[in-house]
Amino acid sequence: MVDRGASALSLPDDWPAHPDPILALNRMGSFEWDLDSGLMQMDAQAHEVFDVRPEEYDGRPETLSLRVPATEGIRLDTLVSHALKDGSENYGAYFRIRCRDGSLRWTHTQGYIRRDGTGRPRRIIGIVRDATQELGESAARREQAAQDEARRQQTNVVQITTAALAHARTVQDVIDVLKDSHGLTHLGATSLVMGLVEAGRIRLVAEGPEGSFVPGTMVTRIDEQYPMSEAVRTLAPRFIESPEDFADSYPLLWPHITDLEITSAAYLPLIAQARPIGAMGLLYNDRRGFSSEERNVLVALGSSIAQSLQRAMFYEQEKDLAQGLQQAMLPRSIPNVPGADIAVRYRSASLGRDIGGDWYDVIPLPGGRVGAVIGDVQGHDTHAAAVMGQLRIVLRAYAAEGHTPATVMARASVFLHELDTERFATCLYAEADLSTGVVQLVRAGHIDPVIRQNDGTCRRQSVAGGLPLGLSALFGRLEYPVDTVELDPGQTLVLCTDGLVEQPGVDLDEGMHTLMELIHSGPDDVRDLADRLIDVAEERGGDDDVALLALRRRGPGPQQSGGRLQHHVAPGDPEALTEARHMIRAAVRAWGGGERADEVELVADELITNALMHTEGAAIVTLRVLSGPGRRLRAEVEDSSSALPRRREAGESGVSGRGLLLVDRLADVWGVEARGGGKCVWCEFLVPERG
Repeated sequence: MVDRGASALSLPDDWPAHPDPILALNRMGSFEWDLDSGLMQMDAQAHEVFDVRPEEYDGRPETLSLRVPATEGIRLDTLVSHALKDGSENYGAYFRIRCRDGSLRWTHTQGYIRRDGTGRPRRIIGIVRDATQELGESAARREQAAQDEARRQQTNVVQITTAALAHARTVQDVIDVLKDSHGLTHLGATSLVMGLVEAGRIRLVAEGPEGSFVPGTMVTRIDEQYPMSEAVRTLAPRFIESPEDFADSYPLLWPHITDLEITSAAYLPLIAQARPIGAMGLLYNDRRGFSSEERNVLVALGSSIAQSLQRAMFYEQEKDLAQGLQQAMLPRSIPNVPGADIAVRYRSASLGRDIGGDWYDVIPLPGGRVGAVIGDVQGHDTHAAAVMGQLRIVLRAYAAEGHTPATVMARASVFLHELDTERFATCLYAEADLSTGVVQLVRAGHIDPVIRQNDGTCRRQSVAGGLPLGLSALFGRLEYPVDTVELDPGQTLVLCTDGLVEQPGVDLDEGMHTLMELIHSGPDDVRDLADRLIDVAEERGGDDDVALLALRRRGPGPQQSGGRLQHHVAPGDPEALTEARHMIRAAVRAWGGGERADEVELVADELITNALMHTEGAAIVTLRVLSGPGRRLRAEVEDSSSALPRRREAGESGVSGRGLLLVDRLADVWGVEARGGGKCVWCEFLVPERG
């Protein structure tokens, strides 16, 4: 039982030789406890209360353990320690002592704490008296109630700590809970250590407070003479009752922790599924020994911590497995593409196995072209990552085979539809000719790209899109429109998944506006820009992955003679013919031949049309700049027929026969070359030198 109503007490100057007469009259003994030296003086009446002879008492409070049972001593030590720490001026308590004849009797003590100017406790002046008659039966009931309350508070410690551990996902989360938990504060531990079992050894994962680390204990063997090793080895808790017990049992460790003034400790094995996964130590500097109730509480606490640790370890293993699978599906490295600076970044918002299907890819293509892909498979699990990996591979294969961007997207949609999955995917494919800056964009349900100008300003490049991959094949709508833009030297194309744009409570347009502001204010270097954007995604958090690809077109080098553009036009594909016209016009303008753009486009269109009409295969159109005596644009149209073109005279009402006449009039020079089993019709146009 605890009594906080003690009043201030003073002792005569000649105490203890001449005790206070009033105290002596009331059969009360008095004592003075010097907290700096640890010695406690008692008068003769106090000796009688404790039933000790003067020669049996050496001035040390520990000597009174001869008369004070261990459980009572622990309770008294805890009470006094809390009063010293919480700024109390006094304390009071009832406790039992065991007399010389073996009988138990109730005793009462009151203490007044004297502090210095800084508030530090320096000594305690108090009284002790026989309280057997005073207590009687009602006092015993109060004592039992106090013990029940103490037991309830200890149980609450386990409940509070267990509730906090329920939210811990990682091993570090568990450690943080233990260090910050009010439960451990209530237990009074002054230092904590924790180790995990790894390959027959114990690796220290937590220790505190700062400065308490013992050199040589980061990794220890289970068979070494350390308390954590013993707890793991025996699967039983180790309770150390006193400094003497610590020093005798663990001579390797004790000399290194004497500065912590440890008086007792509890080392608990952390057991999960009948095997030790680690051990935890709680060290105290204000108590000796542990009651049976306190031991039970600590064992229960150790069991709760072990379960939380096992969950955290499983979580981290699953997360590593999921991230490893996801990383294996993404490209290991990005190829070095002449004419462009490219940066890719990926940020995972995965929780356990919940990973996303976001991906990026860079595909080198013939003729100085490059394909850039960004996409997102529906769902956040390992299946989404597996589908993503397959889709990335087939899309890369279709692009490398030379199919047009629209065909690449359509075939990828059919592939996804034919997979044994119900997932769909959004995707954006950009095919850039780095010599001309012509970029073809195809969008399948994905968000639009952003283009950053040379002055830093940004624009959202609106791309007419089709349905997401998988859905377009399901509904038979495989037509994907292709948009063509020109990327000038120094301009940057930014592709990303919606995890970088979408935020809770913010619509897509506002998210895109925020993204463009970030790109506008970001650095010019694409790697630094990508780092900044992914850092912003990290700061926002969120439950969605983020994939990012930034492509900056370099300026032409001093030795570069010009550019080269090549395009496949399939038979029966009017969209491909339209795309070819747009690309040719854009390329001619980009190469400084804008004044002849109409002529080049008209001649190339005529040659392509002839190839498609008079042969059975596709036409391959190539446009390039030739240096030498005079700067020239050369257009070549290759087909699979070896039959040479014939110039025919068209009648007044004829609708054909004028094609080669048109070529002859508009081109400065033209001709035909044999190419394997086919031929190539070519023509050249003089253009001015670039300024």
